[in-house]
Amino acid sequence: MNQASANKHIFSVAPMMDWTDRHCRYFHRLISPNARLYTEMVTTGALIHGDAERFLRFDETEHPVALQLGGSDADDLAKCAEMGQTYGYDEINLNCGCPSDRVQSGRFGACLMKEPDHVADCVSAMIKNVDIPVTVKCRIGIDEQDSFEFLDTFVERIADKGCKTFIIHARKAWLQGLSPKQNREVPPLDYDRVKAIKDKHPTLEIIVNGGITDVDMAQDQLTKCDGVMIGREAYSNPYFLAQMDESLFGTAPLPERDDIALKMMAYARKQTEEHDTPVKSITRHILGLYHNQHGAKAWKRALSTLPYEQGADEHVIESALKAKTEAVQLLEDA
Repeated sequence: MNQASANKHIFSVAPMMDWTDRHCRYFHRLISPNARLYTEMVTTGALIHGDAERFLRFDETEHPVALQLGGSDADDLAKCAEMGQTYGYDEINLNCGCPSDRVQSGRFGACLMKEPDHVADCVSAMIKNVDIPVTVKCRIGIDEQDSFEFLDTFVERIADKGCKTFIIHARKAWLQGLSPKQNREVPPLDYDRVKAIKDKHPTLEIIVNGGITDVDMAQDQLTKCDGVMIGREAYSNPYFLAQMDESLFGTAPLPERDDIALKMMAYARKQTEEHDTPVKSITRHILGLYHNQHGAKAWKRALSTLPYEQGADEHVIESALKAKTEAVQLLEDA
């Protein structure tokens, strides 16, 4: 297990639907040896009634990696937590923060914050079924239930059943009227409320999530909470994870972007050979590798078209690298 395990949740990448699949996590691990990684939310129904292998498979290099579950039936959650442990995950996380209509209709996600006692029972059942940590990710509030007291009650009830780690998105969620995307942007950030929870519960591990886009912001939050979780910035500007590693763990030297691209090329070849994975399923995650670097537009342009052509394989990454290099050379010759 790498250094992040010893440092618990000091630095992690948020679970993001349609984004943090196993290909994305492999890519992020190449950039950051220390970040704790999370799966997309996986519903209990998908694991119990669907293709569990497809949802749970991951590469050993991803450790430490957590499985995020979506559900509200204690027995189902306990069963799926055990499945996650059997597959080798380092943590099971319960989603109590997603505000989408689809999630609400299944009685899980952010709407569960209205039912702290029920969530506590679910967490208790999961804890009894596994030996690895069970954690909860939530919001600071939902709809009109937007106060320190509301969040404190939620945390206390669940902590009483043995949960020691809470990842708190520092925005409340509107369950009606805002899309999931708007719920990540419109409700104002309130880091002070997250800090207040930590101040009241010093023995709990409190991780803050939401709006953290640079190293200085992360370092500031780490003076108030136990860890930071990076969301969209990790996807749009993935090399930020390497800068976080350097700042928090002294990681040196930083990985070269071109080396990361070549390793993703080898990974894409292996995934195609072993699982018949289309290269576009992998390249969509690496578009931001050269964010704010010369040649970034050429890189993104190539990867936005070539992987979708008939017969595309891992060599589209090599072509994108060549396009990026030629664009840089033109700039230098100008």
